[in-house]
Amino acid sequence: MPGLEYESICGMAKKSKNDLWQFREALRPRTREKFFLLVLMIAGFLSIVQFADWWFRARHIGNILMFILLSLCFWYLISRLVLVWINNLHIKKPQHIAPPEGLSVAIFTTSSPGEPLEMFKKTLEACRNIRYPHTTYLLDDTQNPAFRNVAEEHGAVWLEIVGLPGAKAGKINRALQLTKQDFILILDPDHIPFPEFLDHTLGFFQEEKVGFVQVAQAYYNQFRSFTAKGAAEQTYSFYGPTQMGLYGLGGSVAIGANCTFRRKALESIGGHGIGLAEDLITSIRIHAAGWTSVYKPVIVSRGLVPEDFGSFCKQQLKWARGVFEVSFVELPRLAGKLTFWQRLSYFSIGTYYMVGATSFVFTLIPFLYFLTGILPAQMSFVDFVIHGSFIAIIAIGIYLYMEKWMCHPATEQGFHWRGMILKFACWPVYFLGFLLAMVNADIPYIPTAKKAVTGYFTPFARPLVFHVLLFILTLVVVFIRRRYFIPEGELVLSAEKVWGMMGFAFLAFIMSVGGIFAALEAHLLKEEDPWDSVDLSKIKKQ
Repeated sequence: MPGLEYESICGMAKKSKNDLWQFREALRPRTREKFFLLVLMIAGFLSIVQFADWWFRARHIGNILMFILLSLCFWYLISRLVLVWINNLHIKKPQHIAPPEGLSVAIFTTSSPGEPLEMFKKTLEACRNIRYPHTTYLLDDTQNPAFRNVAEEHGAVWLEIVGLPGAKAGKINRALQLTKQDFILILDPDHIPFPEFLDHTLGFFQEEKVGFVQVAQAYYNQFRSFTAKGAAEQTYSFYGPTQMGLYGLGGSVAIGANCTFRRKALESIGGHGIGLAEDLITSIRIHAAGWTSVYKPVIVSRGLVPEDFGSFCKQQLKWARGVFEVSFVELPRLAGKLTFWQRLSYFSIGTYYMVGATSFVFTLIPFLYFLTGILPAQMSFVDFVIHGSFIAIIAIGIYLYMEKWMCHPATEQGFHWRGMILKFACWPVYFLGFLLAMVNADIPYIPTAKKAVTGYFTPFARPLVFHVLLFILTLVVVFIRRRYFIPEGELVLSAEKVWGMMGFAFLAFIMSVGGIFAALEAHLLKEEDPWDSVDLSKIKKQ
């Protein structure tokens, strides 16, 4: 039947469009597209200038100290928005370079106590299927003989590396001493590479100054839960237009997994960097040593994101503490050896988790007003919305426009509201990471959970519960006071301030409710090994 045939064709096309196990790559930016982006950015800059002229008026100052604090937090966010726009304008995609024959290549993947053996079976089998000649090494400190058996079963070389400091990086540095290959792909054990992986990285090393080549990270369990989808959403732009812009500025960064290094580049900096953000430390040191980097926006592997809120928060705390180390230690030490754009890029990355401190201030201000009557700014809430709406509309427009350069638009485009909720819900985690960095406190390097931790309510969600209860209590108190104790004339005069602040607080309340939902979802998730559903025979070769 013609109708059924048409439906079948459409269904097959849709399935192919959303197939996670097919090679994907971002589009190449064209001149007219970048020109239109420039027009949008100019409009955005003009709206910011107009807003700044309105914001910094003397009559808007309420409490001077609180106004300064509010301005620092608000304009920190605006400055990051501007940096993103500038980075977007430099978006660039490298031309494919086929690798020459005969290169000496190693793949390093690591195993740690507690990681599931079955996951390594899939990863090591997929490594064996990579078609460019290479040697895969399993760097093992589990002291479990089953890991050696799995490695040898799938043609990998088993290296027992136990008791070294530096966690993953320590094992990599020891393996560098035990191996001789000129190029090393570092692959996280939860990532399943496609057969053509090395075909998209090795060719760039024909340029002698290239120190590493990074490709996108993508995920095959992103639809398993609210947390998994939100965690994945937070990465879509970074592995698309953001890294492409960093490449255009000469500062694309290494991100732990899926990065192929030149051995000489690693040796020139004394080996892989050690720390909670070991990938970023390695990246900045390689750039400071004079090497260049390449970012190719292709999906040639898929891995795992945390599926439960508690595991996600543990990962984010580790990253936040580690990334601040780059800002406080590595960047000041190496800034003089970096280009201007590299310094700016690493500063922007290193201060990303300041969003925890700013979110804390924004969350606190409404409650401070209702408790003490202190207003940081004497602004009309309506005027704020009117003047700020121009920036918001243009920023959203630019964000959605840039989505055309995501690596897999069919599954990655959208408003990414889950990612925004998780970002806000993690502000206590980011703030804690900032405080730990300020006092130089150490936290252990714990591998991210490879499957959902179910049946519990994570302590990381407790601040969100407290916030929700505080909001509800405040709303009830405000309603009772205004209903029974405040004269009608005062009600009219204070209505805009009170309900404007309540509306401001309500936005944060909704975000906290979303975070609590993500935490509660751990009770609903089924325990299963996500890699069990992966059929390596169905990974489509390019």
